[in-house]
Amino acid sequence: MTTPPLKKTITIDNYLDNHYIHRSNWLRAAVLGANDGIISISSLAIGVAAASSAREPIVLATVAGLVAGALSMAAGEYVSVSSQTDTEKADIEREIQELKEMPVEELNILAQIYEKRGLKKETAMQVALELTEKDALGAHIRDELGINEISQANPIQAAMASGAAFTVGGVLPLLTVLFAPIKGMEYWLYGSTILFLILLGAMAAKTGGSTVGKAILRITVWGTLAMGLSAFVGYLFGVNL
Repeated sequence: MTTPPLKKTITIDNYLDNHYIHRSNWLRAAVLGANDGIISISSLAIGVAAASSAREPIVLATVAGLVAGALSMAAGEYVSVSSQTDTEKADIEREIQELKEMPVEELNILAQIYEKRGLKKETAMQVALELTEKDALGAHIRDELGINEISQANPIQAAMASGAAFTVGGVLPLLTVLFAPIKGMEYWLYGSTILFLILLGAMAAKTGGSTVGKAILRITVWGTLAMGLSAFVGYLFGVNL
């Protein structure tokens, strides 16, 4: 007699964990940082390479750009996300005060929100009452303010992800600068950068559950434009460095 296979119990927690949206915060910061690192450093190196016949100025500009870019990316992301967090905290504090001063009005607001989402008026009020009894502040934060665990950002996490991703992305064109032939350096940089961008687009698409082809096309088109303009500026204002 064979034992029937055990059925996997699906709970709301492991069900939600299977959705890609839970990765959106760190994935956005990581992809943005890596993409910026690859394109910025490659564009900078191409611009200098177009005006230089020696490797040293290209390496110097690339390393300087890598360090400055990583620090700037991390600082900018931290400030940006911190501002968002401050706004969220201010709204939550205001909601706490409103729940104390006018609980009936807040209950009606919650019921109206559910009614607009498709519930009947009586059902919406019942849902609002039950959620208010369980966790009034949590219900208003989630449904009135639109703040939840997915949308809440962590400034330190975002800053570290962006800075680290920029560094990883920027190191790739730096390796090209260090080891590729100086003659035709611009073309080596362009070719390797397109390859790096294709890999990044594919990885980001796979991680985020989106279409690989569309992600690759988007990232390579904009990368090509950035590098092309940088090379044009280098040739336009180039001097023998």
